Amino acid sequence: MNSQESDLQSLRALVRDLSIRLERLERKVGAGEVAPGPVLSAETRPPLSPHVVADPLPAHPLPPVAIPPVSPPQFSAGAPATDLESRIGSHWLNRIGISAVLIGVSYFLKFAFDNNWIGPTGRVSIGLLAGIAVIVWSESFRARGYKIFSYSLKAVGVGVLYLSLWAAFQVYGLIPSAVAFLAMAIVTGSTATLAIKQDAEILAAIALTGGFSTPLLLSTGQNREVQLFSYVALLAAASVALVVFKPWRRLLILSYAGTLVLYIAWYAEYYRRNEFTVTFAFATIFFAIFALAPLISKTPEGAVSLPYLPGILTFINTGVYFLQAYAMVEEIDKLAMAWFALALAAVHIGLSRIISRREPANAEALRLLHLALAVALITIAIPIRLDGHWITVGWLVEAGVLLWVADRIGARFLHYLAASALALGVVRLLAFDDFTVNTLLLNSRMATYLLAMAMLGLLAWFSVKQEGDFDRQVAAVAVLAVNALALVGLSREIGDYYGRQIPAGPNGATSWSAALAAGRHRLLIAEYFTYSALWMAYGALLMAIGFWRKSAFFRWQALFLIAATVVKVFTYDVSQLDRGYRILSFMILGVLLLAVSFVYQKDWLKLPSPQAKEGGGRD
Repeated sequence: MNSQESDLQSLRALVRDLSIRLERLERKVGAGEVAPGPVLSAETRPPLSPHVVADPLPAHPLPPVAIPPVSPPQFSAGAPATDLESRIGSHWLNRIGISAVLIGVSYFLKFAFDNNWIGPTGRVSIGLLAGIAVIVWSESFRARGYKIFSYSLKAVGVGVLYLSLWAAFQVYGLIPSAVAFLAMAIVTGSTATLAIKQDAEILAAIALTGGFSTPLLLSTGQNREVQLFSYVALLAAASVALVVFKPWRRLLILSYAGTLVLYIAWYAEYYRRNEFTVTFAFATIFFAIFALAPLISKTPEGAVSLPYLPGILTFINTGVYFLQAYAMVEEIDKLAMAWFALALAAVHIGLSRIISRREPANAEALRLLHLALAVALITIAIPIRLDGHWITVGWLVEAGVLLWVADRIGARFLHYLAASALALGVVRLLAFDDFTVNTLLLNSRMATYLLAMAMLGLLAWFSVKQEGDFDRQVAAVAVLAVNALALVGLSREIGDYYGRQIPAGPNGATSWSAALAAGRHRLLIAEYFTYSALWMAYGALLMAIGFWRKSAFFRWQALFLIAATVVKVFTYDVSQLDRGYRILSFMILGVLLLAVSFVYQKDWLKLPSPQAKEGGGRD
């Protein structure tokens, strides 16, 4: 019995020792993470079962066991609400507070100005000292980990500095414009330096905002184009240089917006044609800066920050530059504007070649965008330079060149751009081009139709080579368009041929005498019959091609055209044509239908019968 009591006491001592060690361990890893349990005394500890311990445990303490800290449970359902609340409290309210403080400072300064509490020099000095003091004070919060609040105070301090310098120049005239500009430039540069040193993108944004606001704050209403745009170009280039070393690509949008606002504001107020050279040169410099920015900007490691930003900036930059150049150049020399569009297209082709050598995955999208912009500029240059149906010819030739280049370099994207250019040419040919022809078939209109048909055939051929479902559909549409263009072009030739046969009166007007009216009626009947003959002949040609190539696609086109001809003969020709033309129409149509039916009944194509499809035999 004494042995059992001794073993029980040893076990109790061991449990007590383990409890003490566990409590110490929990305190080391953080008492707030795991709630330590109470250490039971000998009096409060529940009695153990009176089992005999065969091998008593050793009395010496066991080595400590590393227990990992237990993380508190995460509730995903409440996370979004918590994140939104945190963002509202720490970011949105913070920025609203910055705006409120700046507005309050502005009202305070105005109130102080109105009541003459302090002299002008004292007011400006207080503002400058207050701004510097707030910036210095904000560092104490950053040192304690309150970075967002620290940056907010810095924004207030920088804003107060700009307002004080503005008041010193614009309101009181205490300092000349050169000194005010230099002081604001120092504030901008100091803020940018602080942003780089503290790796704070928000401070860089504040510096850019102040930098682009400086010309507006110091404006005197005088036209100083060279000084203004030189400063803007320097600021834009500095922002681009900044994103080369820092992954702050959002600053490019801010920088471009500031550049665009200042440029448009000056242009609307001061631009005259005699300033074309200088203005166009600066517009080109701005375009070049922001065209290179997406190529050299740094991307954060492990993630793509704003993946569409380079493409958006490239598209807007090119569009604004082209429209600005068009507004200045087109009224001077239309031919020069066409060459400018082609030169800008060449620039984008060169940029796409540069991007093709880059490694990042998002570079491919930017390369394709440059190619698309180049093609769009070439397409625009054609109507600027050419007139009439030559615009259509230019678009068709462009489509053919793009198809050839796409096949040579294996660029499917160019293939689709070629299809778009070709569609523009075909639509213009059908809907807008107005030809005046004097000969049958051998004229400019038929030549343009043949060129369009050739380009459509080229599109179909290259599309079939792609061996994709969508590409096969493109090829099918292209073949259908070839046949439709052929019918439309030949029909227009027929209409013009008979139109030229109608006699004219003495003064060039159509004569309506009884004899000439009868002749005109005969020409119209012959014209209507020729349309039917054309449709039937073309349907027979398609059917022959379908049988020869064993192509159901061509045979279905032939059947559709023959069906349309049947409807025309039975509904229109029977009532409008003379007896001879009516008989000829029906006989030609009947022979054609019987011939097609005979070929199908002979089963030269070995088409499966309905019984074969269902698994049955013939009767």
